[in-house]
Amino acid sequence: MSSTDEFIRRLMGFGLTEKEAQCYFHLLRYGPKTPSPLAKSLHTYREDMHRTLNSLIDKGVVRPSLGSPTIYAAVELETALESTLKKHESELREMERRKRALEELSRQQHFRPSDEAMTFKILNTAKEIMTTTLPIIEHSKEFLWVAPTLALVFASTFGANPTVQELVERGGHSRGVTDVVYSGIPSVQEVLDIGVDVRHFDNYHGLYYGVFDRKHCVSGINLDVKHVRLDEPATMLYTDDPVYARYLVSNFEMLWKQSVPAEERIQELLKQGSEGR
Repeated sequence: MSSTDEFIRRLMGFGLTEKEAQCYFHLLRYGPKTPSPLAKSLHTYREDMHRTLNSLIDKGVVRPSLGSPTIYAAVELETALESTLKKHESELREMERRKRALEELSRQQHFRPSDEAMTFKILNTAKEIMTTTLPIIEHSKEFLWVAPTLALVFASTFGANPTVQELVERGGHSRGVTDVVYSGIPSVQEVLDIGVDVRHFDNYHGLYYGVFDRKHCVSGINLDVKHVRLDEPATMLYTDDPVYARYLVSNFEMLWKQSVPAEERIQELLKQGSEGR
């Protein structure tokens, strides 16, 4: 993977889409531009370029000029990243505050757990998915998952990987299936490096899910996420129904048998990339 590809992938980890990351990188490298030459250089339509630039302005990483025609310039990289980090830190602090408040309310209510009562809950954003699953992983011994590679970027960006690594280090097991693509190699490798057993299923477009200790599970179809941010819409179902969990585990084992080790797929993609140069 070239340094340019790696730079753009890392920008995506800070909440930019691939188009936004490519545009910001181009402005950093070649200086301020108007939309038309930008669109030509990035092989897209002028209208699409305007949408991308407006989104980058909203995120605080591109500045428009006041004159006409409007010229767009990249905000200094360090300033742009600091602004994005502060936003994420603010969101995480708010999540921690809400978590503590709910824990206190729970103690006041004197809830009594029941093995027979099952929960079904719709999770509507990446934040809800993360805040629901991370505490479960902390107390699990097994974590099975089927996810797109972008979900692995979420895991890296918002702190799931260290939690999964702790699961592995205390003697637990984690296995996952994904469709390994060239741009996703670093994210897959990061998961492999923390002790997760990952396999590749070519062009997988079915149900995405995670199962924890064969009881708790989250599942969703067609996770059309476009940005790596906590408020990104990403609807999934959470339940602690063991019957549904057993169904997902059965489905997982079938995919596992039909897939190949991620390491093999990575070597294949790297070989293709080197031959194409």
